[in-house]
Amino acid sequence: MKKIDAVIKPFKLDDVREALSNIGITGMTVTEVKGFGRQKGHTELYRGAEYVVDFLPKVKIEIVINDEQLEPCIDAISNAAKTGKIGDGKIFVTDVERIFRIRTGEMNESAV
Repeated sequence: MKKIDAVIKPFKLDDVREALSNIGITGMTVTEVKGFGRQKGHTELYRGAEYVVDFLPKVKIEIVINDEQLEPCIDAISNAAKTGKIGDGKIFVTDVERIFRIRTGEMNESAV
């Protein structure tokens, strides 16, 4: 099993969710986060004063999937989240050793 952490632009969330739904992935956790990479933030003007916004708003999607769903999932996220501009985001893939469903006691693939 794999865990995907995808950090994307907030306005792309609906497109990514729909793309994942189209390949049969319906469960995910979404968190509003802030961060920066090569974008390095930007400057804004507020009441005549200029200030630097270092951390930009992003959305983090967490998904746990079976191994065979990995490549379709990565393709769906990257195609739906891509704008072609800096700051489109990143996808991180890690191994998952065990999963437990608290309500039923199911484990691993049956708990996904």
